[in-house]
Amino acid sequence: MGWSTQWFDSPYYGLLYGHRDDTEAHAWVDTILGRWRLPAGSSVLDMACGRGRHALWLAIAGMRITGIDLSKESIKEARVRVPEGSFLVHDMHEPLGGTHFDAAICLFTSIGYSNSETDDQQVFHSAFANIRPGGRFVLDHMNTQHVLANLVPKENRLIEGVDFHIVRELDGDILVKRIEVTDAGVRSSFEERVRTLTPARLESMALNAGFLVEDITGGPDPRPFDPHVADRFVIWMHKPEA
Repeated sequence: MGWSTQWFDSPYYGLLYGHRDDTEAHAWVDTILGRWRLPAGSSVLDMACGRGRHALWLAIAGMRITGIDLSKESIKEARVRVPEGSFLVHDMHEPLGGTHFDAAICLFTSIGYSNSETDDQQVFHSAFANIRPGGRFVLDHMNTQHVLANLVPKENRLIEGVDFHIVRELDGDILVKRIEVTDAGVRSSFEERVRTLTPARLESMALNAGFLVEDITGGPDPRPFDPHVADRFVIWMHKPEA
């Protein structure tokens, strides 16, 4: 995963995905809190929290938020954005020892970047260990079938004067996105590699970790998951009571 630190710590990552804005994050948090009805003061773990988009709205809603991410730059920005939260540079594959949260979230296709499916499975085990009995967990991932069926092989985007040339291709079961950035005449190259995990495989991982699946939706809204049209695959689950 050497590519990930370079790309996720780059300012161009935030620029390219700027359309994933606070409005979308607010909608996500409204859906989560509306579904789970967590009381103010509940502890929530944001796994792969990035720059704190979702943590911000969770904190505004009165949650006690802890965010973890491998990107030092993202954690630095999250601490500024949500000063009342606790943010740590931490690998989400490893549980936070001795800490039990009321709920955990893992949004915006944050698994599938590691070297094996064993690592991806470990994210579910880590979440299971991090939450209390009866606690909730939601994981949001791309709907692989729909993404591959509608894959755009090449794309050019100009964002705030920065040119992005993007090439997408499938390498075995890995979806590779190569990003060439031209900023003020200076070129930089980055790469994303994400495993094409299917909804069935993700649900199997949840069950293997011990979770009980409550619902599967096609995004933050409550519409049922349709594998042919949904962009997202969202699995809602909870840890059984002791």
